[in-house]
Amino acid sequence: MRARAVIILILVILALWVVWPDNPGIHIGSFDQTIGVVRGLDLQGGLRVLLEADVPAETDITTEQLQAARDIIENRVNALGVTEPVVQVAGARRILVELPGIEDTEQALASIRATALLEFVDFSTVSAVNAANMMGLTIETDYGRSAETGPAPTPDAGGPTPTAAPPVFHTVLTGADLESAAAAQGQFSGYVVDIQFSDSGTTAFATYTAQHVADILAIVLDKQIISAPSISEPITEGRAQITGNFTLEEANGLAVQLRYGSLPIPLKVVESKAVGPTLGQDSLDKSLRAGIIGLALVIAFMVLYYRLPGVIASIALLIYAVLTFSLFKLIPVTLTLPGVAGFILSLGMAVDANVLIFERMREELRDGRPLRQATDLGFGRAWPSIRDSNLSTLITCVILFWFGSTFGASIVKGFALTLAIGVLVSMFTAIVVTRTLLHLGLDRMERAKHPAWFGI
Repeated sequence: MRARAVIILILVILALWVVWPDNPGIHIGSFDQTIGVVRGLDLQGGLRVLLEADVPAETDITTEQLQAARDIIENRVNALGVTEPVVQVAGARRILVELPGIEDTEQALASIRATALLEFVDFSTVSAVNAANMMGLTIETDYGRSAETGPAPTPDAGGPTPTAAPPVFHTVLTGADLESAAAAQGQFSGYVVDIQFSDSGTTAFATYTAQHVADILAIVLDKQIISAPSISEPITEGRAQITGNFTLEEANGLAVQLRYGSLPIPLKVVESKAVGPTLGQDSLDKSLRAGIIGLALVIAFMVLYYRLPGVIASIALLIYAVLTFSLFKLIPVTLTLPGVAGFILSLGMAVDANVLIFERMREELRDGRPLRQATDLGFGRAWPSIRDSNLSTLITCVILFWFGSTFGASIVKGFALTLAIGVLVSMFTAIVVTRTLLHLGLDRMERAKHPAWFGI
């Protein structure tokens, strides 16, 4: 029992160090980890963006395509240096992006809007002169067009006339066929972007270039022509270069866009909203005050009703709060208002476990059993009820977390996560911490000499 008490003491000391506001973090050699509270969008403000697949409504979008697009968008917003961004699939065609604490919302929005859809477009019907004049222009391609739209019109070799319908060019390959992209020094001057195709992309690229030697193959990023090289010979090894008047920074930026922006489907911004923290911070302050008042009332009730065991349970409750909050900082958990609500709810469940244990103990003491035996029997007989109730709550948390992940409800995920962590820690403190403290404090006491201490 003493060894268990020492372990609990060490855990409490470490947890107090973690929750200390001026915690310096962990800095060991090359390992550098700051420890702080990560606040969500509703507590510190930021940017919320809703993206939607930019393809006709009748076009089927697979779950794999949407998930791949979500992963790519997440990689790109991580490059902005945002702490704990939220990128979730929302429904069958949308992706929700939340960037808490973002300062330059315009830059972030521009980065998200630049979906980096890379296409290799057939310009075999366009002359080299006209292709050079079209650099930087936005064109239409047949990528994402449904079969019902009909065949793409064939562009005129001299380029579209002012009154003609804009031509639709054929997309040979997309960025989804890329395996890697990296900036490199050009052969003569400037910089280029070296790209490597995947196995399937290499085969398709080799077939196309073999059939279109001396033709133009335009390289298009987000429907804008960035390069229009001619095919001098079949390219069979799956390697190519994007050339242009690039600086090193521009070439690196384009390579990053291609690595993290080879979207399987084009996306468009359907809603963007800058969220202020004022209401969230005010609500947080009120929630914290309510939590402190509630905790004080619970401790007062436990002490008045259960006497000395209530004092021990209150100490265990404070240990629970410290351990839980330290886990929130270490994981880290992004705290939102629903997350704070989940934490407060788990605090009530921790009290509930102690109530069950103490009521069982009182029953055993009334039956005349010795204090140590009454303590062990109380814990043993209360455990099935504690286990079943907490297990039911954990199952509900899993369902809520899945729901939040599937439908883009990040507030539901935050509530489920903090509640689940709180429930697990409350089981530990109720069964291990409270029991250890009771045995250390009460084993040597005689109930007959101090009956009022036990509220019997």
